[in-house]
Amino acid sequence: MGVLGVASSGPLIAATLGATSVSALAIAFWRNAIGAAVMAAPTLIREPAHFRRVTKREFRWSLLAAVALAFHFACFITSLQLTSVAAATALVCLQSAWIAVFQLFRGTRHRWQVLAGLGIAFGGVVAITGFDMGSSPEALLGDLLAVAGGALAGLYTLAGGKARQSMTTGTYTTLCYGMCAVLVAVLALLGGQPLVGFEAAGWLGIAAITVCAQLVGHTAFNHLLASMGPLLVSMIILLEIPGAALLAALFLNEKLPAGTYAGLALILVGLAVVVLGQKPGKAGRRGRTTTTPQEDGPPDRPLAELGTD
Repeated sequence: MGVLGVASSGPLIAATLGATSVSALAIAFWRNAIGAAVMAAPTLIREPAHFRRVTKREFRWSLLAAVALAFHFACFITSLQLTSVAAATALVCLQSAWIAVFQLFRGTRHRWQVLAGLGIAFGGVVAITGFDMGSSPEALLGDLLAVAGGALAGLYTLAGGKARQSMTTGTYTTLCYGMCAVLVAVLALLGGQPLVGFEAAGWLGIAAITVCAQLVGHTAFNHLLASMGPLLVSMIILLEIPGAALLAALFLNEKLPAGTYAGLALILVGLAVVVLGQKPGKAGRRGRTTTTPQEDGPPDRPLAELGTD
């Protein structure tokens, strides 16, 4: 269910943008606003004091995550209007690789498998963007926006990991999604993109995206992290790339050049190598802190930082 949820994100967004008057930022706004409301309800009912105990540090990390998430959605959803669903999904899924790159700049030592996987994955990026460069400037721009969306998703995940060291899931997601919705609303106002006034089909598309991608997809993987372990979950998440390509081919009749499929395969293989290369080892254990389930913090392994759109 988790794979189907996140894999449906790209095709559902592309179909909604192509067949209705819904704007890109309207999709980003409503999926976050509704997501924040849904995640806030249990905490407000059971532990409302959690919101009063948010510290300045937690707020700063949540705000950084919200800013990164807002621009991530702006880049990714816009890219789906310019390039193929398969290419945009594969390129935005590079967030796992971007996290490894950010960690390198922060002085984290990675095993050679991680570096090899990064090289393979970015080779797939070159293949996809090279073929799209020959097809149209719009497709190339869409590819670049998807790559930027993946980098922003990596930053969002890293900042969220810092916030989640001391915040519960409900408190953090409510704060992050809520601030993200506000930021997207400001971007929509500045860009002249409407947030309301759509036809019934448009609202149905927004509802489907929110339920499938935001609530079912994200919730399923967040739940599985506690019972299956981040390594296995991260490997399952990679199925989003072929899943989105298959759904786009079946329901949107999307056909791609053979070279683009080769790029998708390279990205998928590269990310798999990155994930497998982050198995806890001597380098991964240094400087790591331990948390218990009662603390409601992130899992005690580096792979907890690997995420998905």
